[in-house]
Amino acid sequence: MNPPIRFGTSGWRGILTEEVTLPRVRSLLAGVAAWLREPPPRGGRPARGGPARVLVAHDTRFLGPELAALACRTLAAAGHVPLPVHSPVPTPVVAHGVRHGVADTAVVVTASHNPAEYQGVKVIASWGGGVTDEQARRIEVHARRRPAGCDPGALGAPAGAAQTPIDLVGPYLSRLLAWIDGDAFRRTAPRIVYDALHGTGAGVTDRALRALGARVELLRGERSARFAGGSPDPTQARLVGLIAGVRAHRGRALGLANDGDADRYAVVDTDGTLLSETEALALLLDWLARTGRVRRGVAISHATGTLVERVAAQYGLPVARFPIGFKHLAHALATGTADVAGEESGGFALDAMARDKDGILACVLFAEMLAVERAPLAVRLRELYRRHGPSACGRIALPADAIALERLALLAAAPPDRVDGAEVRGVGDGGGLRLLLRDGFLMLRASGTEPLVRIYAEARDRRRLARRLAAGCALLRVDGAGVAD
Repeated sequence: MNPPIRFGTSGWRGILTEEVTLPRVRSLLAGVAAWLREPPPRGGRPARGGPARVLVAHDTRFLGPELAALACRTLAAAGHVPLPVHSPVPTPVVAHGVRHGVADTAVVVTASHNPAEYQGVKVIASWGGGVTDEQARRIEVHARRRPAGCDPGALGAPAGAAQTPIDLVGPYLSRLLAWIDGDAFRRTAPRIVYDALHGTGAGVTDRALRALGARVELLRGERSARFAGGSPDPTQARLVGLIAGVRAHRGRALGLANDGDADRYAVVDTDGTLLSETEALALLLDWLARTGRVRRGVAISHATGTLVERVAAQYGLPVARFPIGFKHLAHALATGTADVAGEESGGFALDAMARDKDGILACVLFAEMLAVERAPLAVRLRELYRRHGPSACGRIALPADAIALERLALLAAAPPDRVDGAEVRGVGDGGGLRLLLRDGFLMLRASGTEPLVRIYAEARDRRRLARRLAAGCALLRVDGAGVAD
C-alpha cells in the first residue's frame, strides 16, 4: 500500500506506476482544487477563496501531456479556470508567468532533475514560488479526503481543449533580455557550449543566448521522455560530454547546463573545470552587486557555503539562511527579505524575474560575465578567494537504506563532539543535522525528493573537503567511496 501523498522539498514526486499512479495524481489535483477554494486564514493571505486561473504545464517526461490534461479536467470540474500552457516548457518560465500576473497559481507536471522513471507535480503559489510547507500540508489533507478513483476519460483532451495554449516563453525571454547587457554580447559574441540534457531548456536557454549574440553549440538538445537513458541532473558524472566540449575549444568557450525542467544550472569554466554550486552562487552575487542589480539582500540555504556570506558582506548586503528547500528562499523574495536567492544544489532566483529557481537566467548571467569581462571565471573567483579567504564545498548522495537512516536518526539525537579531527562548535537543523566546524561545516539529511541521504560539507581546501565528506559517510557507517551528487 502506498504512503499518503506528501510534498517533499519541491512538490510531490515518485516512481511512475509505484508511488505516482493516475488515481493518486487525480487525488492530488483534487486536493489542489480544494485548497484553492479555502477561505482566507486568520491574519494571512487566502490561497484564493474562489475560482482561480491556473496555468497548467508539463516537461518532457512520459505521460506529461496526459497528466496535464487530467489537471485541466480536474480543475475545471471544481469550478476553476485551467489555462493550458504551450508545453513542454521550463518550470521557471511558468513561475515567471505567475509572478507577473498571467494567472493566480500554476500546476506543473514534472519531476525536475530526478531519473526518467520518476514523475511528479509542482504547485506554484500566487506569489510566484513553490507552495509553503503550510500550504503543502493543506493540499495533502484535501488529497487524502478525495477518492482515488480515476475516470479513464480524464486522460483525453483537456476541458476547453479548443483554447489555444498560452505562450509563456516569449514574454519570459523579453523580460530576461531586458535585464542583460546586450551591447557586450554583440561586441564580443562569446562562445557557449550548452548542454540541455534532453530537457525543456532546449529551445529556450540557447534561444536566449543566440538572441543576445552568443555563438552557441548545443549538446543533447533533442527533448526526450527518457533523457536518453540518463538522469537529467547536471552533476559532474552527467556532464562529461560538456566538459570535453569546452576543453576542445582550448579556453575560448564557457560551458552551461540545465536540468530536466531547467530550474537548476551548472557552469563549466573555459578550462573545463566544473564550478561548485557555492563558487557559482558567489560569482553570481558578486556580479549582480557590482552591476547594481541587487540591493535588499540575499537568501541562502543552511547547506550553502560561507563564501557567499563573505561576498555579500563586502557589498553591505544582509544574508538570511533558511532550511533546505527553495520554497523557503522563494518566500523570502516574496516578503521582501531579499532580492536574490540561491542554494547548494544549483538553485538561483532574482526577484525581478521570478521567485522560483531559474536555471535559464543563471546561465545567461554567466554568459554575460564572460562577454563583459572577456576572461575566464577563474580570474574573478581567485580574486574573491584572495579577498575573502579559501573555501571548498561539495556534496555526495548515498542510498537511504535502513542502516543509513537509523544512523542519521541516532546522530540527530546525539550529535558527535568531533568530526574529521575537528571540534564541533555548534549543531543546527535547517532541514538536516548541521555540524558547525572551525573552518566550515558538515551536514547530513534525508532527501525530500529521492530515496537518498545527502551529505554536504565545506572546508578550507579540496583535500580537506574530501576527508570531511568521507567522515560523513563514516558517521553513517556507509562506504561512500566514488559516490557523487
